[in-house]
Amino acid sequence: MPTTCRSKLRAGHRAASDATAIVKLREAGAVLLGKLALHEFATGGPTRELPWPAACNPWNLDLHPGGSSSGSGVAVAIGAAPGALGTDTGGSVRNPATCCGVVGMKPTYGTVSRAGVFPLAFSLDHVGPLTRTVEDNAIMLQAIAGYDPADPASVRRPPIDFNAELNAGVKGLRIGLIAHFYEEDMVVAPEQSAAIAAAADVLRRLGADVKPIRLSSLQRYTAVRPHHPHRRGLRGA
Repeated sequence: MPTTCRSKLRAGHRAASDATAIVKLREAGAVLLGKLALHEFATGGPTRELPWPAACNPWNLDLHPGGSSSGSGVAVAIGAAPGALGTDTGGSVRNPATCCGVVGMKPTYGTVSRAGVFPLAFSLDHVGPLTRTVEDNAIMLQAIAGYDPADPASVRRPPIDFNAELNAGVKGLRIGLIAHFYEEDMVVAPEQSAAIAAAADVLRRLGADVKPIRLSSLQRYTAVRPHHPHRRGLRGA
């Protein structure tokens, strides 16, 4: 299939084989519907002068759909597909999930093979599912997880049943809230901060141990963010 990374530099490129995550989905019986929009080389922001249309927020066309896996978040939110794959290096599954109102999972590093995925930052890249429910997310993650010798970072571990504790609740779960990211380092709109506080209160009422924690400033993390892969000479599948 055409695999352009949504860049004119790869306008005529076609993948020679399926990525491991796609192979696993096919083996699990998934019906694959097609490719989706993303930011160019999965970084930066939406670009409207490219030959392919940019994804739009499904709830308000004037708002950002999140990225870089923007099309995946939109497709799931509008019901075009029950699930979609995204790649997450610095938030590119979680951001569109947040902006589109769906569930996005960044799995633990090494859980899902990146073989066949165009690299952005090898030590930070992840493949993760976007779905409308947590249960659907667990089902999809179950299908794509597992050791793959084609990915040097893939981890050998006993099989995990991601559906086993869906109804176990959050009592006793320890959750760190990095409030200084959005209250000091990069101040968000008041309604966003209030929504996060309300979510934390719900988790506390359900028995989770939610405590504030401090890390390095958000600016230190963004200072080492990955840049465009074609500028760094990386090659993809």
